[in-house]
Amino acid sequence: MSENNKALALKMWRALAEHDWDTLKSCLHPDIHYRDMPSDDPGAHGPDNVVRRLSIAWDHIERQEQITHHIAADGDVVFLDHTEKWIFKTGETAEHTFATMHEIRNGLIYRWSDYWDMNKFISQFPGWFLEVMASHTAADFGGES
Repeated sequence: MSENNKALALKMWRALAEHDWDTLKSCLHPDIHYRDMPSDDPGAHGPDNVVRRLSIAWDHIERQEQITHHIAADGDVVFLDHTEKWIFKTGETAEHTFATMHEIRNGLIYRWSDYWDMNKFISQFPGWFLEVMASHTAADFGGES
């Protein structure tokens, strides 16, 4: 089971890097909860809201390079140590290492929790992108307002 769960997580991350929203959603449980743990934001609930939330960034990113340093699974929990490099359509870049936990239920990702240094990553973002991100609230993604 652990090998299947690792394969599912890697499939989801490939789909994200390729902006393949249909494949990404096919990896997500109907009751998925995705959350950036260092923020106070309650995250996104449900596959459509997860994609809506991710699209805020991805609509402005030319490509994302994903480097998986380590992946480990224990039953229905998969952990990734990975680096993401974002290349914005305007040429700026941001690169940061994340630790991600996925909880699998019924063969799909049920919980997705990203852990990262918010200040270090966000300090690399162009000012215009921070304005775009600030224009959205948790209510936009099925979270609390």
